[in-house]
Amino acid sequence: SVFLIYKLVRTFLNKKIDIVHSRSRLPSWLVWIALKFLPENRRPVWITTVHGPYSVNTYSSIMIKGDHVIAVSYFIERYIKKNYSKAHQKDITVIPRGIEQDLYRRSFRPSDAWKENWQQQLGHTADAKILTIAGRLTRWKGQLDFILILAGLRERGVNAFGLIVGSAHKNNKAYEDELKIIAQTYGVTPYLVFLGSRSDLMEIFSISDCAYSLAKNPEAFGRTTIEALALGTPVIGYDHGGTSEILDNVFPRGKVALNDIDAVIDRTIEVLANHPLISERHPYTVGKMELATLSLYERSTKKILISKNVR
Repeated sequence: SVFLIYKLVRTFLNKKIDIVHSRSRLPSWLVWIALKFLPENRRPVWITTVHGPYSVNTYSSIMIKGDHVIAVSYFIERYIKKNYSKAHQKDITVIPRGIEQDLYRRSFRPSDAWKENWQQQLGHTADAKILTIAGRLTRWKGQLDFILILAGLRERGVNAFGLIVGSAHKNNKAYEDELKIIAQTYGVTPYLVFLGSRSDLMEIFSISDCAYSLAKNPEAFGRTTIEALALGTPVIGYDHGGTSEILDNVFPRGKVALNDIDAVIDRTIEVLANHPLISERHPYTVGKMELATLSLYERSTKKILISKNVR
């Protein structure tokens, strides 16, 4: 609105703002307009972060107009350069998102109270291999593939039990019903539970034998992938997007070709039998993300100051 733009202009001038960092499209449009009302030598450095592969249109193009652009993965960097011709003239820095290293660590163990509650709810799974997929219940997230993988594993004699974590949007309840019918058709209903939205995903990942990232469309980053891996739980995921980048750095053996369900089944059997090494060193921490962002702030302000002095 005009009022918000006016407030931004006054704030930039009165507070002598050095950097403004916008992380979504509407705020970026407001910043862009506000900056037009400032003399060039009074404008703060404008940084944008592209968090996902937005629809390619004029509205989304605002995210590429900053003085400097952050991409949350190399996949997003490629998306930017492929879809916006002017992006090749921009400074683009890849800064992956991060997890709290103090929370997501190999030594994490659920509390006794949590384990007791889990035992009461799902104690019958104690002797099974726990397989988990987390994400909103929507067709592109891959829950259908997960059910087929679970069925294939049980056909091959693996005592596997599946956990589907996440809920459907209120307008997409039919998809959850469809998944349950498919599970019944393949005979895995007794070996599968829909947990809905949970606040204890960290605990669930920590007691899982394997987690999955089976999105049909490439993930911009792949947060649940690194969360599970940081806890020491192997992840098997389709080889595209941010998930592929994380697996490359932390657990390359977890990568399989997109939509290759048989390969996922084979890889799961291998992972469950051999417990391959998961690297504990990775760049996906909040600390590293913050340091990289602050470093970019410093470089950007120096660059703009030099440019202003030249003018």
